[in-house]
Amino acid sequence: EGWEYGGDIAGHLVGSFPHERIPNDRRTLYITEGNHERMKAPGKDGWQRHWILEIHLVNREKQIGGFFEQLLTVD
Repeated sequence: EGWEYGGDIAGHLVGSFPHERIPNDRRTLYITEGNHERMKAPGKDGWQRHWILEIHLVNREKQIGGFFEQLLTVD
């Protein structure tokens, strides 16, 4: 009771992009509403992309939270 989803994203691509922000193309790098690209689609280099699942749960009343992440391999 009191827990809610604490993030705008549910994951992201594996790679160096988390430190780079690509203007006007942010959504395609994340598992989020508005990203309509297939997760299995190859990267710009033609290689298979891999994703990290991220789950953030927070209890704002108790001011605590939890985080889970796992590699997703899309075959």
